[in-house]
Amino acid sequence: MDYNTQRTKLIMPEYGRHVQKMIDYVVAIPDKEKRNEQIRAVVGVMGILNPQLRDLNDFKHKLWDHVQIISDFGIDIDSPYPTPTMETFSTRPHPVPLDKSPLKAAHYGRNIQNMIDMIAEKPDDEVRKSMVMVLAHYMRQQYLIWNKDTVTEETIFKDIKTLSGGRITIPEDYHLSPLQHIPAQPGTHTQHSNQQGNQQGYRQNFRQGKKKVNKRKIQ
Repeated sequence: MDYNTQRTKLIMPEYGRHVQKMIDYVVAIPDKEKRNEQIRAVVGVMGILNPQLRDLNDFKHKLWDHVQIISDFGIDIDSPYPTPTMETFSTRPHPVPLDKSPLKAAHYGRNIQNMIDMIAEKPDDEVRKSMVMVLAHYMRQQYLIWNKDTVTEETIFKDIKTLSGGRITIPEDYHLSPLQHIPAQPGTHTQHSNQQGNQQGYRQNFRQGKKKVNKRKIQ
């Protein structure tokens, strides 16, 4: 018996073992002109097996690159595109630097902390005041994600002052606009819960009315 566990590992499983065998066969052809002829046929088969690549602008380029990968970069052919090397695909990308400084308030997240630091560097004018109020409304929304009850504007203003290190203070005559109740949209969990509650109420009223009718019949 010939088991898959005993066969060579597939380099690109999405093409299957037959394509890998065809490329191995082309690699062993001694005549280069014959190799070029055969590999063009193999590339055509690879394009048929992976039609999703046709949505890409350079899908033919990718097919020829995949030929090199499947052959372990050991095939000698005249590719219509620059021949990639193993280092091209094995080179790791440059790491993205991350800010690892501790968060002053984890429930707000780092983005809000960065926004507060950015606003604190702005000159104290009307633009900065408008930015502070927009930020305060956004912080209240984020706060309510974790605390489903409510939050006072004094708490939000105090958090802004704390997170900014005292660089931003809110005047006493500044107030947040009241929260507006958003009605349940069709198909939402809130509307579904309301419908269930109404249906339960209808059933209960129906049962009570049915009991009254039964009592009248008995009398």
